[in-house]
Amino acid sequence: MIHSVASRRHVIADDLRTQITTGRLKAGERLPSEAQLATQYTVSTPTLRSALAVLQGEGLVEKIHGKGNFVRQRLQRITYVGGGRTPGAPDAACTSLRVSVRTTNLRARGHLTTLLKVSASSPLTEFLCLSHEGRSPHSLARIYVPRDLAPADMPSESPCCEGVTARLVELRPPLAEIRERISARLPTPEEAATLRISSALAVLAIRRVVADTTGRVVEAALLVLPADRADAIFTTTHHSNAERGTRA
Repeated sequence: MIHSVASRRHVIADDLRTQITTGRLKAGERLPSEAQLATQYTVSTPTLRSALAVLQGEGLVEKIHGKGNFVRQRLQRITYVGGGRTPGAPDAACTSLRVSVRTTNLRARGHLTTLLKVSASSPLTEFLCLSHEGRSPHSLARIYVPRDLAPADMPSESPCCEGVTARLVELRPPLAEIRERISARLPTPEEAATLRISSALAVLAIRRVVADTTGRVVEAALLVLPADRADAIFTTTHHSNAERGTRA
């Protein structure tokens, strides 16, 4: 019985996937209601939802609360460049992304005290950056800085994620270290809802900590990039022994 349900789920997913990839169902189009689809495929609602979850996990369908299931627009891929850049598309394509920025003053507590190496209740500023391509959420970033390094005039919207980083760079001292940690995981319920992705779609979670020449942490960023639209690139330059001898 379990095998039969699983088979029906994949048959339905295969049929809808074919309709999407051949253009019979177009990007942005609303699918029939779950009740209508369940009747059409003569399955129970849970089985139908399981089939839709497969397509949501593939990034082909998105479920918008209160509105229904839609064929997802094909979103451009973004590249995270190791070394401290907040995620953003290449300059030529960056105009298609808009970033809403919400600024909140708060006090350090919990993991933030460890990330920024500050005592509890130290004044911080959080920049919550949500990028959009058209109406579709694209990526999420939470950037924390000591309050004295926070721009007083951060705009509530930016044409690209790079604009947020540029404003922070203006106020902080020379940097000495950028430490980044990347992991693949499933999104939290809040992240899945904000980015309108399936809870079964993996995300790249990046934790970036930036310190200046005195050892002070001047920025801690927590970035969430859905894996169906993100790449991460890290480049290491090696110097030959001859080059080292010349420099010495």
